[in-house]
Amino acid sequence: MIMEMVLLMPFLYFPEDKTLYIPAFLTLFLFMALGYVFFLWIRKKSRQEEERTRELEQRILSERETKQPPHM
Repeated sequence: MIMEMVLLMPFLYFPEDKTLYIPAFLTLFLFMALGYVFFLWIRKKSRQEEERTRELEQRILSERETKQPPHM
């Protein structure tokens, strides 16, 4: 039963003319390139957020140190 289903998969199409694969490969390449560019953009924004957070943390810590009363 399962073997018959596998052999009769109507959605599989392997054309004789292999030039029909060119648009599929171009689309794959386009989306892979766009995905990579998006990944680099996210990494850049993440680094910027990390730097802003680090600066904010340093500012908060320096304000705490200046506002603390002297210990006795």
